[in-house]
Amino acid sequence: MDAPQPPAPFVDVRLEERPAGTVATVTIENAAKLNTLGSALMIAFVEAIEALGARADLRAVVLTGAGAKAFIGGANIVEMAGLDAAEAQAFITLVHRCCDGLRALPVPVIARINGYALGAGLEVAAACDLRIASSNAVFGMPEVRVGIPSVVEAALLPGLIGWGRTRELLLFGENIDAATALAWGLVQQVVAPGDLDGAVEARLAQLLSAGPQAIRLQKALMRQWEDSTLSQAVRAGIESFAQAYASDEPTRLMGAFAKRRRA
Repeated sequence: MDAPQPPAPFVDVRLEERPAGTVATVTIENAAKLNTLGSALMIAFVEAIEALGARADLRAVVLTGAGAKAFIGGANIVEMAGLDAAEAQAFITLVHRCCDGLRALPVPVIARINGYALGAGLEVAAACDLRIASSNAVFGMPEVRVGIPSVVEAALLPGLIGWGRTRELLLFGENIDAATALAWGLVQQVVAPGDLDGAVEARLAQLLSAGPQAIRLQKALMRQWEDSTLSQAVRAGIESFAQAYASDEPTRLMGAFAKRRRA
């Protein structure tokens, strides 16, 4: 009798309607293969993220991997081993589209990192706005060990951990543990495995207590800053500040703040 086959990989999107708006939890469902990313799974991921981005009620996204062993264990080595140059370009462009889709979302994305975040998985995590890791998480960029460079959103790493540590991570292809990732600034928080969901929820509560328009403006502005000179960044900030007053959100929230101070 043949052994049962694992289910086909898919992207699970769960929407939770809260008083402050909608929170989406996106799970890479490929636990049998450490949630590795193949072409079909990446296409589904891009489509799911684009659909979320169109939602005006969306407040935040939590991204994670199925099971306890991996966030995303990397790209599918079996698929990559059979690529020619043209197919390789198409494949790595899909990895980029996954990462860029997260960065283009108008709301914050929290990476809930449970286990391995390797190669493309670390690039996806770097594309998120906040990274909260379990203490058993493992991080690495092992591409040079299988004959390819680390590319696309690996370019975000110097801004997170500096050029020296980026060189160490990419040139040697060695993994680091969660404590090292925290010390390097690769993740913002490390908690025990059983506390991971609670830590994510605490950050969500903070995000949801802020002005939804202000959060969207802030994320968009930070994206502009990344590609701007200092003078351009300052001008963009002035425009964003004025744009905030197109709604009543500043007046309403500042009024509530002043009222609390007077109480």
